[in-house]
Amino acid sequence: MPCLNEAETVGGCVEKAMRFLTDNQIKGEVIVADNGSNDGSPQIASDNGARVVFVQEKGYGSALMGGISAAQGKYIIMGDSDGSHDLYNLMPFLEKLREGFHLVVGNRFKGGIEPHAMSFLNKRIGNPFLSGIGRLIFKSKVKDFHCGLRGFTKKAYKKIDMRTTGMEFASEMIVKATLFDLKTTEVPTTMFPSGRTRAPHLKPFSDGWRHLRFLLLYSPKWLFLYPGFLLILLGFIIGILLIPGSLLSLDIHTMLYAAGGVIIGLQAVSFAILTKVYAMQEKLLPQHPKLNKLLKKVKVEYMLGFGAVLLILGLAGTIYAISLMGEGNFSSLGITRTMRIIIPSITLLSVGFQIIFSGFFLSILKLKIK
Repeated sequence: MPCLNEAETVGGCVEKAMRFLTDNQIKGEVIVADNGSNDGSPQIASDNGARVVFVQEKGYGSALMGGISAAQGKYIIMGDSDGSHDLYNLMPFLEKLREGFHLVVGNRFKGGIEPHAMSFLNKRIGNPFLSGIGRLIFKSKVKDFHCGLRGFTKKAYKKIDMRTTGMEFASEMIVKATLFDLKTTEVPTTMFPSGRTRAPHLKPFSDGWRHLRFLLLYSPKWLFLYPGFLLILLGFIIGILLIPGSLLSLDIHTMLYAAGGVIIGLQAVSFAILTKVYAMQEKLLPQHPKLNKLLKKVKVEYMLGFGAVLLILGLAGTIYAISLMGEGNFSSLGITRTMRIIIPSITLLSVGFQIIFSGFFLSILKLKIK
């Protein structure tokens, strides 16, 4: 249990967890990971039978990581120390772990949320929205992404290598369990109103944004790749259609925006690849066999060569436009016709430079680091 100034509730939480172990004849321990309390919480937890672990680095995730690292059991159940979790009825979690599941997450919407236990915004908007985004992006089957009551094996926890130190810890655990193909399930659990009288540590809007940002950052496909491909496709099609002349009410102004879409889209696609490579090297994400196979075939020299070809084509178009200017044909051709030469040329030059720079950046990431 992570704990930060929970003197009003931590004793009762420890007592329930201890009674669960005793009544079900389970060999275990109750650990309270104190994150800098100054209200006597550690002593209260210790007096009720808990082993207190002091974690200096601030944050919900930091406290949990400190407590989990200190845990000696094969199975670990984590839950808050504010009195909102049903820490006595934990057998469904343990039974699923004994069946072979690696991660068991509580589902408060199935088990029941008592009045005033969760705010209307979190219950009807925030939690369903963020959980839905998580299921969409990562194809997770978990429907309550943010339930803090969950069980897992110590072996599985070591495998996923948790990194986040804040409230994103809850989302990271489910995301990584999905990415690492861990066997995951949910069990109903009841949520009670918090027993504290002070203001909660949770900040709905800022913490909600941090969760959403985390979900996007852990999915370069949805953050960069898909939007990038869409921009390139739309920009390319519109640009090609407008090169011969105006179409319907669209002209060079639309063509200019289309060129911008291609450039921005290519930048987003390169970000997706570079982010994925970096995340795999830092073990933030699991290895992607298909991408690794592709990267072995795509050498930096190929990217430099392709970028150089685009630069030559763009430069040729630019020289042609300058030659028309020298012959005095710019005014006779009109701005709309000359821009149909200049816009594709500038686009080719920009894309060529982007591919060359991305090739060098990728080669830096692919360097073997001792």
